[in-house]
Amino acid sequence: MSYSNSPLIPSYNRPASKVAIRRASSYEDDLEGLLWETLLEFNPQVRDKTVLIKPNFVEPDAQGIINTHPAVIRAAREAFLRLGAKTVIIGEGPGHERDTEGIIEGLRLRDYVGRLKGVFVDLNTDEVSTIPTRTHASKLKKLSLPKSVLSADFVVSMPKMKTHHWVGATLSLKNMFGIVPGNCYGWPKNVLHWAGISRSILDINSTVRPDFAIVDGIIGMEGNGPIQGARKKSGVLVMGDDPVAVDATCARIMGLCPERIDYLKRAALLLGNLPEDKVEQCGENITSVRSPFDILPTFQGLRA
Repeated sequence: MSYSNSPLIPSYNRPASKVAIRRASSYEDDLEGLLWETLLEFNPQVRDKTVLIKPNFVEPDAQGIINTHPAVIRAAREAFLRLGAKTVIIGEGPGHERDTEGIIEGLRLRDYVGRLKGVFVDLNTDEVSTIPTRTHASKLKKLSLPKSVLSADFVVSMPKMKTHHWVGATLSLKNMFGIVPGNCYGWPKNVLHWAGISRSILDINSTVRPDFAIVDGIIGMEGNGPIQGARKKSGVLVMGDDPVAVDATCARIMGLCPERIDYLKRAALLLGNLPEDKVEQCGENITSVRSPFDILPTFQGLRA
């Protein structure tokens, strides 16, 4: 698990990162096969380990454009189990809605993954341990984090590809806000907002850096995201073991310049690769899948 086992990536002489872009036209596609084949290329070391999948659940969503789709969650869980993981749990602490069970029911998560006892953990209410942050970008000096996250051997961030009305875009790094429990930090994680969102993103991800990221861009959200925007079909899954490189690739697909997204620029100093020449693309290339997202007027400067 990143907090205890992985040092921060040095910002010098860093090898290139690999990011896979895979086309998926709908949630009815063979996503498990697609993820299985892609994970084999990365060869994540998960045999006999505990994997925690961290999707993005925010609030009930009749349109299916706010939350990570359960078909992608199921496919990832099955693929990691097939790779030999001892346990694959799903953990999330929704940022807006206190009724996590209501979100789960609305998503029909049980219809996709089956019985949730022992499989799903509400990170908003899980038992916590308090640990120091590994960076001090924000006002936060320590974080109370769920023991389910801290005890996991391998953490997977699984966001929805969306624009964001405060930081421009929300992807795998911003998704890690959901590991910070609402029982300690309020709804919608108010303490993190007061400490500065972009800087809090860096402190959270430096303390628990995702080991892998899988971004649900099959159908995302554009405009006034992350909850009031419009449906945006991009038809892709984007994944890799460097969350900065994955997010940079997603931003480029969205028609945004990742170097202009404040938290990504900060994260590139310590956590991964941002420059395009330091990201090795496999699968589809960015040009073939680029699908510019509408963005609020205040963020027009992020356009590539």
